[in-house]
Amino acid sequence: MFRQLSILTLVTVLVVGVQPGHAQPRSSLPASQAVLDEASRLTKRLEKLYSEGKFGEAVPVAERALALREKALGPMHPDVAESLNILALFYKAQGAYPKAEPLYVRALDINEKALGPMHPAVAQSLNNLAGLYQAQGAYLKAEPLLVRALDIRETALGPMHPDVAQSLNDLGVLYQAQGAYPKAEPLYVRALNIREKALGPMHPLVAESLNNLAGLYQAQGAYAKAEPLLVRALNIREKALGPMHPDVAESLNNLASLYQAQGAYAKAEPLLVRALDIWREVLGPMHPEVAT
Repeated sequence: MFRQLSILTLVTVLVVGVQPGHAQPRSSLPASQAVLDEASRLTKRLEKLYSEGKFGEAVPVAERALALREKALGPMHPDVAESLNILALFYKAQGAYPKAEPLYVRALDINEKALGPMHPAVAQSLNNLAGLYQAQGAYLKAEPLLVRALDIRETALGPMHPDVAQSLNDLGVLYQAQGAYPKAEPLYVRALNIREKALGPMHPLVAESLNNLAGLYQAQGAYAKAEPLLVRALNIREKALGPMHPDVAESLNNLASLYQAQGAYAKAEPLLVRALDIWREVLGPMHPEVAT
């Protein structure tokens, strides 16, 4: 099974916050700054908890970080929206979708009012909410959000920005999930092209695009088109991230899945064994990636 965005990448995307140059002014009071410093420390801890799969343990930490930011900055600050997004992420990871939705909706409202409707942070909030709807199979609710996020990013950042590639990828994932392969393919191809040109051919996000396009081909039984993409993605990740990175394990798992689909079990087995070894070593034996 293909994962469209790895756990560690997802953390990086969702814990970014407001981009430099657009941040709202923070309080200069020493007491408020101390509160904000504590919120930032908790946010860094949340990245670690997410990567370790400790979603339940993370919720009270995320709630504390949110409360601290609301106290220091007020309820409508973009950093509060960031904390809302993070708390929602942990609820979503546990399948607690009804708890996640109002947090994502509130974060979107804050970003729209504080930063304007065409700000890139609004696009990220739209993506987050769309991802929640997609996880529940509510594709009709997710699609207009992803389309709007793509429009914002193309307008605000230009057509060749890596964030535009991410929106193209997300929309492609949505269409693929619905079996709309002809609509998904050009989005994946364009995302891959942007990332190769903007980030270089050996960047990990290029590997992600290769994986996604390969997964689309595999879903259609086009194994010969999928294999070289998966091999290249694995090579990129090994060189860029090191041989023991969880994303390398993901690539090994994806390539093994392709071989299994063709009945080439002898080629799949050593890849699966190596992937499991990586997950056990890096994430620990109790991590969800190891269990699955």
